[in-house]
Amino acid sequence: MTPNLNKTIDLLDKLIGFPTISSESNLECITWIADFLTGLGARCTLSSDTPGKANVFATIGPDRDGGIILSGHVDVVPVEGQDWTADPFTMRRQDDLLFGRGACDMKGFVAAAMASAEYFAGLDLQKPVHFAFTYDEEVGCLGARVLIDRMVADGLRPALCIVGEPTNMRIIEAHKGACNYTTEFTGVEGHSSQPSLGINALEYASRFVSRLMDIREQLPALAPKDSPFDPPYSTSSVCGLHSGVAHNVIPNKASVEWEMRVVQDSDRVFLRGVMQDYIDTVLLPEMKAASPKANIVETLCCEFEGLMPEPESEAVRIVQELTGANSTDVVSFGTEAGFFQRIGISTVVCGPGSIAQAHKPDEFIAIGQLDACLGLMRRLGRKLV
Repeated sequence: MTPNLNKTIDLLDKLIGFPTISSESNLECITWIADFLTGLGARCTLSSDTPGKANVFATIGPDRDGGIILSGHVDVVPVEGQDWTADPFTMRRQDDLLFGRGACDMKGFVAAAMASAEYFAGLDLQKPVHFAFTYDEEVGCLGARVLIDRMVADGLRPALCIVGEPTNMRIIEAHKGACNYTTEFTGVEGHSSQPSLGINALEYASRFVSRLMDIREQLPALAPKDSPFDPPYSTSSVCGLHSGVAHNVIPNKASVEWEMRVVQDSDRVFLRGVMQDYIDTVLLPEMKAASPKANIVETLCCEFEGLMPEPESEAVRIVQELTGANSTDVVSFGTEAGFFQRIGISTVVCGPGSIAQAHKPDEFIAIGQLDACLGLMRRLGRKLV
């Protein structure tokens, strides 16, 4: 057991107690983290473009280029409608498991990084350790965009980044990108006994969904031959269809929520292009011919970049040394890693806990996973002195 495991558990207890659902403010939590790190001598900067939200970027060690970023998000997904057996924002322990919203995704890693900060602060570091904790990852990596822009503006040039999403401490060198869209249809309401006098937004939305389901069947054939992902091709899913007020009313509003998980950006361009052409040349002209009030509007809800495998990745090499692993893997879920990679920082994903527990009721993390993460960070400290 690593010396600061109990401290990590105490910090996780506190972090879970902050109900940092993405729709709510995270300022109380992020200010507490910043105060904790400042108390250890860290140089802290907050950043935000959203009222009630903030990132913290903190540094322990020398003020110079290089070093490593420990990156995580503090927002969590909602608990409404989930069957929790206890208060999701009060940590509870059962044997070697710690339960609570965000326990694995990803406050466990944040707690381990904070506990390790005390260890780093006591070392004569020759390279800096940076802590990057963000808001609104769960709804589009919104905070990461602001934090990255601030890093670039401030001229910060860390060498490596570990994004501590739950991977059971496996080294993840690549993941797909993602795009989430909402396509909204505006028709004309009317009595269902005379459907020709209205424009049924739901029926047009249904045609859109049907076309999307047809076109996505072409995506497997577009997959690169060496794609490491499972499945190896880009995918698209319809995740919501909302419309209607009563059995006898023609709906004048409908919205389709859909997404893509992208192996290569050309697949996104292909699918979006086909669907936009279907809107422009088929659906919208039909609707406009019946009424000029009809419309179709598409909104990009969130978009995050994929993490691409790096030839001779320095981040992979270092984390392999720290974990003792000699293999890497890929995942289909997304992280903030691609944002760091985009600005030239060698990046991997490696953190405690299992993604299988994320977003579920009675989310938990195993204490052994936290201990393994702490071991990685202690070995990291010895490499930076």
